[in-house]
Amino acid sequence: MSQQPRGLPGFLRRTLRNDVLDAPSASVEPGLGVVGAGMSNVSASGVASSSDPSDAAGITSGSPETPNASLGGSWTSESSGSGCKQLRTVAFPPLPRERGGEESSDDSIDNNENDGRGITQKTTKTLATPSKNSTHSSTSSTTQQQTQNNNNNNQQAQPRSYKETQFETIISSSIISLRDLRKISWNGIPPHHRSLTWKILLGYLPANTSRHASTLHRKRAEYKDARKQHYDIPDDSRTNSEQETLRQVLVDVPRTAPEVPLFHNDRIRRCLTRLLYIWAMRHPASSYVQGINDLATPFIAVFLAGYYNGVSCLDGEVMASVTDEMMEEVEADTYWCLTNLLAGIQDHYTSDQPGMQRMVMRLEELVNRIDVDLSSHLKETGIEFMQFAFKWMNCLLLREFSLSCVIRLWDTYLSEESGGFEDFHVYVCASFLVHFSNELQQMGFDELFQFMQNMPTQNWGDREIEILLSSAFVLSTLFGGSEAHLNVVRA
Repeated sequence: MSQQPRGLPGFLRRTLRNDVLDAPSASVEPGLGVVGAGMSNVSASGVASSSDPSDAAGITSGSPETPNASLGGSWTSESSGSGCKQLRTVAFPPLPRERGGEESSDDSIDNNENDGRGITQKTTKTLATPSKNSTHSSTSSTTQQQTQNNNNNNQQAQPRSYKETQFETIISSSIISLRDLRKISWNGIPPHHRSLTWKILLGYLPANTSRHASTLHRKRAEYKDARKQHYDIPDDSRTNSEQETLRQVLVDVPRTAPEVPLFHNDRIRRCLTRLLYIWAMRHPASSYVQGINDLATPFIAVFLAGYYNGVSCLDGEVMASVTDEMMEEVEADTYWCLTNLLAGIQDHYTSDQPGMQRMVMRLEELVNRIDVDLSSHLKETGIEFMQFAFKWMNCLLLREFSLSCVIRLWDTYLSEESGGFEDFHVYVCASFLVHFSNELQQMGFDELFQFMQNMPTQNWGDREIEILLSSAFVLSTLFGGSEAHLNVVRA
């Protein structure tokens, strides 16, 4: 069955309009979307319209200012040679090589397309103490009241964009529409709404806002019981296997996110140690595997920032004002959200890690379909995809991007109804690799292998991540769900 075409995100609409429609090879025929431009083998059927100005819509051959057509189609085996180059023109717009100065008005986003980018950087870090209106506080009355108070504070601090207004409308409803929340979250979540939104999208909190307080109280109490049962016990009462697991966790935690000052803090490290060990004890089928420690870091950073109206805590300065109660709540919330995340990719960490191998094979086949030259060069130089892509799948690119970039990436992953951390992640990895295609094809084995181990993304920010997501979205629309998608037999 062919996957139903989805609408294009606002920033993708802008990207394709600027970088593709102006390209000499993009000749748009009547009735075709932008993907059909210059590509005879790509179908643009399945047009859908939407009147919602925040809808992630595509581009039609009419006025680019009227985003009311979805992107769809399939890619056949005849698409090679020039067809691959045309696909790359559409799917991989060039990322800016340097960041600096203000963006031109052509690159700006309308209020009704605002994707929440740059809010973290623009927010002045003036909070020295936790917000009394934090949505995480167990002493607050209800989540809905907390959200309304935070909204009032944010409105006084800075003008609200259309997207922020839409977010506030959705999450302040008595029954939150998960469909609407996923839809608006795809383009990025405002920092002061991110903590609550992630918990809802992961299924940790229910859609019924009246049950948020009771759910948090119950789940945090359950985690306290698990901590007493598995962690707060004498060391001589642990089995040899349990002691080995604890030793491995204690070795890996100090290595976690070494470039982020927040994770140098002893309280954060103790919190991370406990939740990782308890997770391993309660999931013996996979137990603890290196890489799971990295997956916990975005949750800790986001949930801790939730006490400070979304202001980034990555520099670790806020730890002086973080109470023990706050740390216990962050630890419990991180444990349950990590558990829900790993439940969807459980076979990535079981014996032989079949899920990881499946994703690497899919990535190799996908790159072979969209960039034959790069795929051939990697084979000729003796570079195997497993040598560099396994880490991308195991750590979900957490070691390739800064933590702030990963948090933005996860906004989109979580908004995917299913498969964000597996299916869509493969498309992101393919877009990431093909972006450096020209450079990689000029390298020999040693230089290429070293490049793969240290990708030049130090100066990347939300803008680059969003362009990467745009490319991945195009690929998922072209290939997702088609019978000839990838010639890989799933385990």
